[in-house]
Amino acid sequence: MVRRSIAAALVVLAAVSAFRGDPDRDRVTVVTASHDLRPGTVLTEDDLTITRVDSASLPDGATTASADAAGRTVAGPVRSGETLTDVRLLGPRLAGAALSTPDARVVPIRLADPSLADIVRAGDVVDVLTVGDDGTRVLAEGAVVVLVPTGDASSRQRERLILLALATDAATSVAAASLVSALTVVLH
Repeated sequence: MVRRSIAAALVVLAAVSAFRGDPDRDRVTVVTASHDLRPGTVLTEDDLTITRVDSASLPDGATTASADAAGRTVAGPVRSGETLTDVRLLGPRLAGAALSTPDARVVPIRLADPSLADIVRAGDVVDVLTVGDDGTRVLAEGAVVVLVPTGDASSRQRERLILLALATDAATSVAAASLVSALTVVLH
């Protein structure tokens, strides 16, 4: 009787195991941050960890090989263990994701007041302004800050760039104006 009970239990266990499947079968390899990362960080192998995750929880645009992330620049703050995706790294899809349109460009602008770069953050929505002979002129509305690079104290006070995602027409106007005019931003 004991043998039959044990045999029946083993048959049930085998059936459950057969239906459960291999837990690693539905897992994929992704690249995650090995520690907290600041915006503007150029990624090295030390910043990256390869992790296996359930394929059902894989975010769109996930980076699956460290070679695809090494050397790229982080667009915003990244937490330790966070999966790196195409919109977390500077690249062509970042501008489109920031503005929710594929017709977008990233434009660097040098601010007339460098200390303003200490206030704006990635994700802020701003308008870009300049002053000309005819007064204040709005060059672009609704630009999204995608990166505020950090630098040493001396370079921060001399020259501070911010990167903005803009629609193509506005990007062209802002880029051209930045060559000849002082620019500033107004936060929404």
